[in-house]
Amino acid sequence: MQAISNQKITSLSPSLSLKKCLLGLAMTLTYASIWAQATNASSAAPPQDLSGCPSEVILAKFKEFGKTGKMPPDLGRWLGDPKAQYIEPYKAFDNVYYVGVCWVSAWIVKTSAGIVLIDTLHEPFVDQLIDNIKKVGVEMADIKYVLMTHGHFDHVGGAYKIKPLTSAKFVMTQEGWDEAFEDSAASQKTPRPWKMMANRDTTVKDGDVIAIGDNQFGVFETPGHTYGTVSYSFYVNDGANKHRAFTIGGLGLNAIQDSRQVEAYISSINRIEQLAIQAKDPITVHLTTHPFSTGLTEAKELLKTRQPNTKHPLVDPNGFTAQLTELRADAVTRLAVEQKKEKK
Repeated sequence: MQAISNQKITSLSPSLSLKKCLLGLAMTLTYASIWAQATNASSAAPPQDLSGCPSEVILAKFKEFGKTGKMPPDLGRWLGDPKAQYIEPYKAFDNVYYVGVCWVSAWIVKTSAGIVLIDTLHEPFVDQLIDNIKKVGVEMADIKYVLMTHGHFDHVGGAYKIKPLTSAKFVMTQEGWDEAFEDSAASQKTPRPWKMMANRDTTVKDGDVIAIGDNQFGVFETPGHTYGTVSYSFYVNDGANKHRAFTIGGLGLNAIQDSRQVEAYISSINRIEQLAIQAKDPITVHLTTHPFSTGLTEAKELLKTRQPNTKHPLVDPNGFTAQLTELRADAVTRLAVEQKKEKK
């Protein structure tokens, strides 16, 4: 792998009901359509059944949206409501903090040479993200890299506001940057326009390594969710134990255009699986981009009651491989759908 220094460029397994909801969502939706149909959060109180961000309830509502193409009003209000979306930031590992909201993740990784932020959320949650970062003891000026997974608004829509607060390098693949600027431009003609940072910053490619302090962030191009999707590997610390973690850049099949894209998705899942089962330095932790997609919302509660010298609830290699198996099965189903459409 090509090294990128900090100076210069040189899960948990979802339950069966979760899986079914994910498949229904993935078959019909795009994140742009989700956001375009979200209603004004101030129009009514957020629904009580979404209080606390229960994973299965959220996914069931997305499934309803997927079947009808119409946003359930309560889900729409919830999606745009910063108060309802709020999750108190928490320490996931000794060097990793969750600073995202209920439906989209953002992760802080502390290193001996500065901070790495994974994904930027989007409005109206960016101020909340900035506050969360400060709550976990990080100053914006200490962020050295912002690693972005792909060009959808919910992952890069906060970059424009974070950029002026830090001298960090903002990172995506070439195609990821292209997708972000194209999607942002297209959104200007919709009821929910979103802003992208003014200029693209740092471009990475498959095989690069961002080395910063005592950690290394491996770059893996994993096309499928979008063609520009990138995933990252890095190390998380739990006392004397170190685990290799992975953030899959995109789980859903909600932006699929044809069978070729589904085939790329399947190839990416197969590649990630090999990283998870390899004998040397396997992936044992999945730090997801959407917490309700893996039940992370509930799993994090186990951290509060964990006893010393017991297994970390987020270190779950079997759960990760089971999730990959389910994702691949869903993709095979989707591939048949796309191939049937293309034969007509």
